Formats: sequence, C-alpha cells, structure tokens
Amino acid sequence: MRIYWEISRREFRRHMTYRAALLAGLATNLGFGVMRVAVLLALLGERQDAAGYDAGDLITYVALTQAVIAYLSMFGWFELMNVIHTGEISSDLLKPVGLLGIWLARDTGRALVHLIMRGLLFMVFFEFIYQLTYPQTLGQWLAVVIALINGLLVSFGWRFVINTASFWSPQALGILRFGFIISWFFSGFLMPLSFFPAWVQRLAAWTPFPHMLNTIVEIYTGLVSGPEMIKLLISQLAWALGLLLLAQLLLRLGLRRLVILGG
Repeated sequence: MRIYWEISRREFRRHMTYRAALLAGLATNLGFGVMRVAVLLALLGERQDAAGYDAGDLITYVALTQAVIAYLSMFGWFELMNVIHTGEISSDLLKPVGLLGIWLARDTGRALVHLIMRGLLFMVFFEFIYQLTYPQTLGQWLAVVIALINGLLVSFGWRFVINTASFWSPQALGILRFGFIISWFFSGFLMPLSFFPAWVQRLAAWTPFPHMLNTIVEIYTGLVSGPEMIKLLISQLAWALGLLLLAQLLLRLGLRRLVILGG
C-alpha cells in the first residue's frame, strides 16, 4: 500500500504545479455553469418544479456537475491509450506492482487535485452568484462522500476498460470518444436523467453511467434518502468493483497479445 500512496502523492504534487491551468479551467467552468443555469431555469419556466427538481435543485445540479467534470475526467482520458501506442507501457510493466493499481493510484492523485481546485472552489464561487442547496444531515454528507469515491471508481473503471481497446486497435481514439459521449448522455451530465423519457431511464439503469454522476446529484440534493439511498450506494459500489474486475481481465488479455506480437 505504501507504494500506491507514494504514486498518488507524487501525481497530486505534479498536477498541483499547473495552478494557472487549473484556475483557467475553473473560470471556464464558471462561465459554462452560468449558461447552463440560464438554460435550465428557462426550461423550468413558471412551474414550481420539473421531474422533482425545483429552481434551487437545478442550480445545485449544475453546480455539482460542473464541479466534478475534471474530477471524473468527463471530457476524456487517453493516457493509457497513449502509453500503449508509444510503447511506454513497458516501463510500468517493470515495476513490482500491479499495473491496474498503478493507474488507479495515479488517477486518485489527479482527481483529488481537481476536486479541490476545480470542485470545491467552484462551489464556493457559485455560492456568491446563486443560492445553492446543501445536504441537511451528517448522514447525508457522509453518503455524498461515499458516492464521490464510488463515482470516481466507476469512472476510472469505465475509462480504463475503453482504453484497453488500444491493445487491439491502433485507431482506438474513435472508440474512446464514443465511449465518453454515451457516458455524458446516460450519466445525467447533459441533463438530469429524470428529465428523459421513462424508457431512457430504464435503459440507463442497466448501465454503470448513472453511478458516475447522477447518484451523487440525487443523494446531495436529497431526491433519494433512507433505504433507497443505501441501495443506490451498494449498486454504485457493485458497478465499480465489476468494472475494475473487467478492466483487470482486459488488461491481462491485452498484455498477452502485446507480448505474443513482440511488443
């Protein structure tokens, strides 16, 4: 565990050196956040709520989704693909630790930087512009923290799985981009999932994507609570473990192919 801690810590320090880029990303997030709020409030119109979301919930939904964009790498993550195609993955294979664990430790360090610099700071600045809603109990806050951790594991698992396509295809970029686009749609990033038709919600429920983001939003805003909230967290963790197991399986198959081909 010590080596994973060191990998994560060094990745955290590496990303923290680019403070200007982090602040520029924060400013961009704020600008798009204001525009998204305007669109959703216009959609709400004169109604008191839409699909369970009132004006305060919609503003908080936008704040949360914008705050975790970088934390969850919603717009893309191609690092594994790049090291596979360049051959740099060989240096990781020489390390006396599991490759999946190395990448998870790196991603944890990266994610923590973005959670602080582009997540927490975003929420603080957004509070100056709008009135946000917050969890009402300590139990709800704890559930939000658990959902954030599980959401990162689900996101990492999915990103790693689609990146392993690079073992079989030198043109895997298109596969990865398609994978990220469908995750935007079914995770509730573009719009709350409850805004979509029932059949879309049922289809999304059979995928891991709602557990990347939508679960976090619903727990934070209090749309789910009690046994339903616990059920969501268990389902979220199950998807995370399932994706990590699938990632490990695909990694083994991909490395076997790489070795057989003389990579």
